[in-house]
Amino acid sequence: MTTPYDYVVKTPSGEDFDLKQYEGQPLLIVNTASHCGFAPQFEGLQQLYDKYKDDGLVVLGFPCGQFKEQEFDDINKTMEFCQVNYNVSFPMFAKIDVNGENTHPLYKHLKDQQKGLFSDKIKWNFTKFLVDENGQVVQRYAPAKKPEDIEQDIQKVLGKQ
Repeated sequence: MTTPYDYVVKTPSGEDFDLKQYEGQPLLIVNTASHCGFAPQFEGLQQLYDKYKDDGLVVLGFPCGQFKEQEFDDINKTMEFCQVNYNVSFPMFAKIDVNGENTHPLYKHLKDQQKGLFSDKIKWNFTKFLVDENGQVVQRYAPAKKPEDIEQDIQKVLGKQ
C-alpha cells in the first residue's frame, strides 16, 4: 500500500528529498502561502512542532501559489519570510501545485485518501493532512481550522490520549 513516505519531494534548494526518511513518524502536511490571511497559522504550526517533535511529530510545509498567487515566486523569499516572521524551523519544501494537471504526486495521494467536504480538490492555503506513524492519512482539516484546534487529534496519533 502506498503511503506519504513513498514520495520524493524537492527541498527549497531543488534537491530531491525522500520522505521515507520520516517513515514511522506521524506527519502534519500543510500547503502554505506567505501572503495568505491564514499565514499567522505558521505560528501555531511551529508551536505544535516544538511541543511534539520529541514525540516524533514532523510538520511539513509545502508552499503553493495556486490560490490568488499568495506565495513568493522566489523560494528564498518564502523561506526568509517564514523564518523572520514566524521562526519556522519545521521542514519546508519547494513550491508545488496541489491541484490541476501539475499536482504533485504526494498531494494526489493525500487527496485520494481524504476527500474534502464537497470535492477532493484543495480549496485554499493551509489545508492540513494528519498522517499516523503507519502512513495512514487519518484526517484532513479545512484551512480555517487553526493548528491549536487539532492538537487533540495529534495527541491521539502520538498515543498520548
